[in-house]
Amino acid sequence: MSRRVEALTVLALVAALALALWAGRRAAPRAPSADRRTSTLVSGPAGSRAPFDVLARLGFSVVRRRTPLLDFGSAGAPHPAMLVELNPVLPLLPAELEQVVRFVRSGGAVVTAGGGGGITRCAGWRMEREASPFLVDSIRVLPPRPGLVLPPVANVLEQGAGARAETPELGECRLLAVAGEDTLLVTRDRRPVVVRLRYPAGGSIMLWADPGYFRNRAWRVGAVPYFVAPLLAPPHPGSVVWDEYHQGFGENVSLTGATVDWLVGSPAGWASLQLLAVLLIALGVSAVRFGPARPAVERRRRSPLEHLEALAAGLEGAAGVDTAIRLIVAGLGRRLSRTGRQWAPTGGDQQWLGALELVLATPRGRAAVRQLARTASEPGGVERLLAVAQAVEDVWEELRPRTTRSAS
Repeated sequence: MSRRVEALTVLALVAALALALWAGRRAAPRAPSADRRTSTLVSGPAGSRAPFDVLARLGFSVVRRRTPLLDFGSAGAPHPAMLVELNPVLPLLPAELEQVVRFVRSGGAVVTAGGGGGITRCAGWRMEREASPFLVDSIRVLPPRPGLVLPPVANVLEQGAGARAETPELGECRLLAVAGEDTLLVTRDRRPVVVRLRYPAGGSIMLWADPGYFRNRAWRVGAVPYFVAPLLAPPHPGSVVWDEYHQGFGENVSLTGATVDWLVGSPAGWASLQLLAVLLIALGVSAVRFGPARPAVERRRRSPLEHLEALAAGLEGAAGVDTAIRLIVAGLGRRLSRTGRQWAPTGGDQQWLGALELVLATPRGRAAVRQLARTASEPGGVERLLAVAQAVEDVWEELRPRTTRSAS
């Protein structure tokens, strides 16, 4: 099988495998993501990308923040309208909580879910029961208006002075003086689930006991989007900032790590890895020959003497000895001429050889010319041709200038 056929076969196999992978990925149901972070960058059932996309389609300015909140409330930074902290996995630093307090006191709005990275306790509230991945939502809620059916929750809010006492290092939190309080959602036994705290300068903190209302699974079915989306609208013009830094999606991700995550976590990455494996296997198979070596006819190169004997035999069979002798003598004359062009003596080969004998200064050279002239004029076969060639070489050696070693 030729190389071209092998290459076409490998390409056909790769194309068939890629088509099968694409069809299988498209037809097979997607496996649920194990990432339970309420992040807008997680598109699995437990993620929170749905609220982010809904607000963007409604025309609100939504921004993902992947840096710390150390400059969030400063005067030089862009002043957003709302900050969203959906039960982050990393707690906010005291300096970041101070920035959040300044933001609220200047009229900004904050939305938290779960612990909010410490914002819930900073506001003087806490959750009565911590959420757990293995806990089934079982606390039924009272709909805020008739016809609005909402799913049960797992946590409720509890107000108490001990919430701030548990975090004595948060000194800025004591500057939050509540001007009003709105309970937006309660359980059937009247325990608060969603509370909005209003402050004198127009700022607010909305506390959600359970982050389940912000997960994608809750926004796909039911009436959760109709209840949550209006509450996420900013009170004044500005952007809605979603904190992704404390969800573990900071900017300090290396290119290698991002590439590995894409290869492992996406269908296109898996297909690329499988195609690469197929190409490596094909390269290894084509580079190694299995089994014994193929038998071949041994071709041995001829020596120069064998070439000369074969040429002589061919000339003898074609009766071309005289032609070969004339060509050899003409070659000697061409080498001795000044121009190096086609050479033809005016009086014939014998007359030219006689003149050449008179030119030579050494007896050996004159003897070689006489031998060449006698052999070229006598009849004979292959041995005559060999004698002429040897005589021409002797004449050429006598005519070549001899190099002498320079005196030191």
